[in-house]
Amino acid sequence: MTNKDKLGIIAGEGKFPLNIAKEASLKGVEVYVICAKNNAFEKDFEPYAKLCTTMKLGQMSKAIKFFKDNGVSKAVMAGRVQHVNIFSVMPDLRTAKVLASIKDMRADTILGAAINEFKKDGIEFISSSSFMEKCIAQKGVLTKRPPTEEEIKSIDLGFKISKTMADLDVGLTSVICDRAVLALEAMEGTDNCIKRAGEIYASAPVNKDASIVVVKVARPKQDDRYDLPVIGKGTIRAMIQAKAKVLAIEAEKTIVLDIEEVKELADKNNICIIAV
Repeated sequence: MTNKDKLGIIAGEGKFPLNIAKEASLKGVEVYVICAKNNAFEKDFEPYAKLCTTMKLGQMSKAIKFFKDNGVSKAVMAGRVQHVNIFSVMPDLRTAKVLASIKDMRADTILGAAINEFKKDGIEFISSSSFMEKCIAQKGVLTKRPPTEEEIKSIDLGFKISKTMADLDVGLTSVICDRAVLALEAMEGTDNCIKRAGEIYASAPVNKDASIVVVKVARPKQDDRYDLPVIGKGTIRAMIQAKAKVLAIEAEKTIVLDIEEVKELADKNNICIIAV
């Protein structure tokens, strides 16, 4: 993108959309942000954005108008929106028509249909990793501690399970201990899945000498315009709470926010992070 370009951001939870806004602004790109109500907040984006607004989920016509009125033809979706929010969406007429036309209410289906609808009005969604290339995990061990042989066996199992779930658009994360499944991610999100696994580990008669291993992957047919796998300090904090010792992520497809701080926090707690 050139200095004359404009970028629209539909922002959900977390630092991912904020980092995109910051990096784009530093490169001279004008940023226009739609904050998903109760998920992202205008005050956080004001230092980097030309203009911010807040909208409820389901206000597609209003969102398209906001971008068009400001000359935005390129946009990204970034940040997590609680999937359970789909049950409380009050759609406008355009959104209602889109929802009525899709085969199911999986995130992948909904977001893909929404992107196609924006495209009808000349708004193209680009990769949600735009401006974040330096945060994409490269293959190898990212921390001081490598995984043990037993942990590698759990990683291998976790990748098979997570890839199967991801292909079904259920979740991207599995939590393994002693080559047994502790928890699978659904609507609660990665961090809550990890915490739930920790509760099960603490109360179940499992081998307490075995490591809890968290495996997060991309979808087999990942559309990089939305919902890329992202980890950050919150993920590591959830692992600390759950007493998890290994985080395996998919290399070249996972974004690590605040990567140096993530590695420092992991090293401090003897946690291994490996990109496979």
